[in-house]
Amino acid sequence: MSTFAGLQVAASGLAAARAGMTVTGQNIANETTTGYTRQRLEQTSVAPAGTVAAWGSGLNVGGGVAVTGVARLGDEVLDARVRDALSASGFWSTRAAAASAAEAVLAEPTKDGLAANLNRFWAGWADLANTPEPAAAQVVLTNASVLAAQIASGYDSVVGQWSDLRAQVDRQIADVNVTAAQVATLNGQIRTALQSGRSANELIDQRNVLAQQLSTVVGATGRLEDDGTMTLRLDGNALVAGDSSRALAVAGPREMTDPARLSISWTDRPDVPVAVTGGSVGGALSVLAPASEGGTLAAVADAYNAVATSLATAVNGIHRSGQTATGAAGGDFFSVDATGPAARGLRVVPTGLDQLALAAPGAGARDTSIADRLSVLGTSPTGPSATWSSFVTGYGVAVGGDVQRADTADRSAIAAISGQQSQASVDGDEETINLLKYQTAYQAAARVLTAVDEALDLLINRVGLVGR
Repeated sequence: MSTFAGLQVAASGLAAARAGMTVTGQNIANETTTGYTRQRLEQTSVAPAGTVAAWGSGLNVGGGVAVTGVARLGDEVLDARVRDALSASGFWSTRAAAASAAEAVLAEPTKDGLAANLNRFWAGWADLANTPEPAAAQVVLTNASVLAAQIASGYDSVVGQWSDLRAQVDRQIADVNVTAAQVATLNGQIRTALQSGRSANELIDQRNVLAQQLSTVVGATGRLEDDGTMTLRLDGNALVAGDSSRALAVAGPREMTDPARLSISWTDRPDVPVAVTGGSVGGALSVLAPASEGGTLAAVADAYNAVATSLATAVNGIHRSGQTATGAAGGDFFSVDATGPAARGLRVVPTGLDQLALAAPGAGARDTSIADRLSVLGTSPTGPSATWSSFVTGYGVAVGGDVQRADTADRSAIAAISGQQSQASVDGDEETINLLKYQTAYQAAARVLTAVDEALDLLINRVGLVGR
């Protein structure tokens, strides 16, 4: 064994300890970096050099330590679980947020809700039947105008929410296209780095963050390939494969009144729809769907149209059967614009007591039986109040279900992220201990180097001086 072998062993120890301090410093520096996965130095002992001689030596010590790489302490299974959980969370969170916003517009059950205004409208007819005077008639007409305005306002709020969510889908798909291109670029860089023997840990971290974003928005699923690239799929087709990506486009109506369904397709094949059933875009598409397909906002809009139509039909049917104080036949109390949504086109026709048909034909000018009949419409099992109440009850149950599923999905996502972070996140205390360990190892290797140097100095400079 060479006398100088100790120098090589000590030098390898110095190099390994220095590399360990560098990796530990990288971990500490990125403790708060989003998506960073802690790293660990991998090293192995060096086997002793072979000795070719007629008589081998009994002393055969190893050649020190070699750094074999820097391991990224992530787990692909945990990463995939996080992406799946984020996909479900994005879907249900979007549905729950949209449903809750629409529910807030309903304001039920409060004094500002449509049900309360309907009750005030029916109560006004009862008061008018008891005291058929101009003041009571004005209360009825005012309540009717407020009712029509509230129905139109509620419908317009839902339409505005639909338009905002539609525009949000456009923006999200544009972001998806940009993010997919970035993942493809990182795939190329990672593949090149791995093939050349360089570390790609930080690039992989960046790619994982972007992949999680795509899962949250469109529910993309990922798979690691043998060359280190990640393939992201959407509806079974590759959104990102290797260093190339495909772009998505949104097609469909711009107005809620259009009965067509919103769809996503590939820009290079617009005739091939992409079923986006996860992520926030998937949730938005389910909310923006027509009412016949379970669209949340369209269902609310249809309910406003239904109550407007029911209100006009029920009130007009009774009002037409009566006559005014002058004996004129009763006409329509409400008019509905036939060219647009009923909720927007509801108007009050009479302007005063003289145009209200309160009396039944032949019952006399002071008869108010028609007003009595109108006042009890609020208790009719098929009347406008019942129509609205039935919708509000069913919608409240549906919103509660969406909110509950969103809470469950959020908890699942938090649990998945916590599991991932327990494996991948940086622990400051642990890294401090590692830093002290490598620092001590460096000092010890330096001391070995000094000891070998002193021995060599003695051998080279002092041996052979005796007797001179």
